Amino acid sequence: MSEISEITKGDSLIWRINVREQSLKLEIVPESWLKIGGRALVARILVDEVPGTCEPLGHKNKLLFTPGLLVGHMLSSCDRISVGGKSPLTGGVKEANAGGTTGLQMAYLGIKALILEDKPEKHGWWVLRLSTQGISFDPAYDLSGKGVFEAALQLISRYGEKVAIALIGPGGEMQLSTAGIQNLDKEKLPSRIAARGGLGAVMASKGIKAIVVDAQGGRKPPLVDPDAFKQAQKAFTKALLAHPQTAVYRDYGTAAVGRMALGFGALPTRNFSEGHFEDFETVSGEYLRDVILERGGEGETTHACMPGCSIRCSNNYADKSGKSLVSPLEYETIGLMGTNLGISDLDEIARLNWEVNDLGLDSIDIGAALGVAAEAGFMKFGDGQGALKLLHEIRQGTPLGRIIGQGAAITGKVLGIEHVPAVKGQAMSAYEPRAIKGTGVTYATSPQGADHTSGLTIRAKIDHLDPKGQADVSRTVQINMAGYDTLGACIFTGFGFSTAPEAIRDLINARYGWNVGLDFLQVLGRESLKLEREFNRRAGFTQADDRLPEWMTREPLPPHNAVFDVSEEDLDGVFNW
Repeated sequence: MSEISEITKGDSLIWRINVREQSLKLEIVPESWLKIGGRALVARILVDEVPGTCEPLGHKNKLLFTPGLLVGHMLSSCDRISVGGKSPLTGGVKEANAGGTTGLQMAYLGIKALILEDKPEKHGWWVLRLSTQGISFDPAYDLSGKGVFEAALQLISRYGEKVAIALIGPGGEMQLSTAGIQNLDKEKLPSRIAARGGLGAVMASKGIKAIVVDAQGGRKPPLVDPDAFKQAQKAFTKALLAHPQTAVYRDYGTAAVGRMALGFGALPTRNFSEGHFEDFETVSGEYLRDVILERGGEGETTHACMPGCSIRCSNNYADKSGKSLVSPLEYETIGLMGTNLGISDLDEIARLNWEVNDLGLDSIDIGAALGVAAEAGFMKFGDGQGALKLLHEIRQGTPLGRIIGQGAAITGKVLGIEHVPAVKGQAMSAYEPRAIKGTGVTYATSPQGADHTSGLTIRAKIDHLDPKGQADVSRTVQINMAGYDTLGACIFTGFGFSTAPEAIRDLINARYGWNVGLDFLQVLGRESLKLEREFNRRAGFTQADDRLPEWMTREPLPPHNAVFDVSEEDLDGVFNW
């Protein structure tokens, strides 16, 4: 056990852990890191400390956990944890964030950033425990090879019900490039995943099976002006609850957006070959809700992924007997592992979802990889059992399984398939960029690789098929999304902050005693994107990497027969502000 020193009496510190030496060093936060958190802090640390050309699974890469600026006060939907490092999937900057309780408990320990560096000399598995007493490395050989759900139960039994846990599954242990890091939700299910970019593989390269955060004896981050914070919190919560989309997402979850995507002809179908799915009604958000209500039992139509969340857009999908099958079943998974595979049975999609979760993998990239495998003839579109067999190949570590587990881009290369929906090596989310071209701009230009959470434009009041002006729309949304990720805020907090923009300013000033303006969200977003692009430049990225796959620029997408025709000039000008 490494002891905590007197320095912890301050507000927050950098916890720097050398996994080879199994040592902890506490550091005062550098001035350039003080006014950022979450996603921007990930980028700042990478630029400051990680060589752009380093091997993602090597000694020089670092695994970062950074709570956002507003984390620690159970402000609705604002307690997310950002996880970062150089991505083994894209070869560039990566930040993936998750709900659950990890961010909250790290904030209670006064952790501004947790930095895991170096690499063990010998292979082995460890549980890294963080507490007010310091750190310990506990052997985890008994957890090796176990799925996320079984391992989480053992960890809770060992460390108690009050801890937060971040852990990897068998896919992470195999260092697959689609491996994420699972986090406990408030019901102690490891269902909240920092999914994208292969950061679970980076965690495995450090020899860490799980991180246990025990904040007993810790405290909430101090507020400079508690009364002002409370008033700003009230204003934000009121605006959030009053927004009509909050009620929609509470009733139908993220699956609510499926009908919108269908209406725009942007629902990925059979490996992104169509934008319309003929059996959509059996996978819609409305049908999902009806099934959950009809089956009863452990099913829930609304569920909070973080303590204190007012939106409650998560759910718990039960089987025909009423026993929980998976939580949550979300739109992205329905899109990539449902319509993208030609599968119209929610039970089959949910079983695939559970399997991927237990493996600790990203359902978006795995769904896209399965779509590529189907085009290559390794399964048939519409065959849920065939998809499940391929997931079992991953679990068994067969050559085919390891190929699919590396994601859609690698699967396409190995199997000789051109039609791979990926940018910078990362698979696209469930929005066809030929039909929603602003999101296509985001996919192309985001430093993170193809990712809807980097700047989804589906709600913009524009003609989504018109290539003109899409770069401007994407730029605005990318800046805002990067800002929310830096605050530790779910993207759906935009429902509240968009109608009460002064709340961000007031919350930050009351929390820290700063004097930020109404544009603070945009200030954070621009800083994050600037730093991310700088890291990618050092990693060797050029404008040529800010492009969609060539086939999407020439092959029309039914039903609108659109191609992606935003000009290269517009793409290259996205970050000219």
